[in-house]
Amino acid sequence: MNGILPLWKPKGMTSHDCVLKARKLLKTKKIGHTGTLDPEVEGVLPLCIGEATKIVPFLTDTQKTYVATMTLGYSTDTEDHTGEVVYQKSLPTPIPEKTLMEILNTFNGKIVQTVPLYSAIKVDGKKLYEYAREGIEVERPSRMIEIYGIEFIDTTFDHDKKLQHVTFEVKCSKGTYIRTLCKDLGEKLDFPAHMSGLERTATGGIIADQCVRFDDMMSQPTETLLLPIKKGISHLDKLDVSETTRTKVLNGQKLPLPVTLPETEYFRIECDGELLAIYHVHDNNKEIKPARVFNLNSR
Repeated sequence: MNGILPLWKPKGMTSHDCVLKARKLLKTKKIGHTGTLDPEVEGVLPLCIGEATKIVPFLTDTQKTYVATMTLGYSTDTEDHTGEVVYQKSLPTPIPEKTLMEILNTFNGKIVQTVPLYSAIKVDGKKLYEYAREGIEVERPSRMIEIYGIEFIDTTFDHDKKLQHVTFEVKCSKGTYIRTLCKDLGEKLDFPAHMSGLERTATGGIIADQCVRFDDMMSQPTETLLLPIKKGISHLDKLDVSETTRTKVLNGQKLPLPVTLPETEYFRIECDGELLAIYHVHDNNKEIKPARVFNLNSR
């Protein structure tokens, strides 16, 4: 059993919980997930099964798409709705949609994010959320991320609580914290903010409409639910080889540098539509060598 299970992760479960449950339902241990989602977040969580576990780092490193809801009016220590309120500032009137769109657009491109305090990023060998729980102040690292696109969807205003909820879609690079993005958007709007809702609607080329639920796994044959491994690495360029070269690739041999080199750092090797391996350029710049070789079919 080899392929990608496009799971829709439900709220209340960790990504690790999902892997454990899938292992029990599918009666197999060789499963890996492709990017952690917080328990309160639902959405696309591709699970790689069998030979597909070899592409986990390549699928994890792809662009992600989210639909997020930001609430303006108060901020929290976790930067989402699960945390303790740290600052409040009521909105006297709704912020116009035009202003919201303009501020959202300023976040397109490469930006620097400071990692949230409640995160699993390690500083001096210790996770940040462990420092937070112990009340220890520590300097948090910053890193460059990229927003490929951010679009306004809708906004509502709570007249009683003087809060404004803003829903938007964002396409971003691996490692982007959407709750931090919400906090930073609020600062640009001069109001405290936090992330009050989040769904991941795509990971690479795998989208929400392709996803299955755990109920589907219990009622349908697994083979009908799996996507081919190629679907998870469709963002990698392809290099076609001959039937003669096919055997060399499956044996993990290095190959001469092709005349036309694929543009992506890693690229998939195929023969007549059959996925054989993932290769990259050798350090000697004269050959290409395998990063992963798949054992999917035999002739």
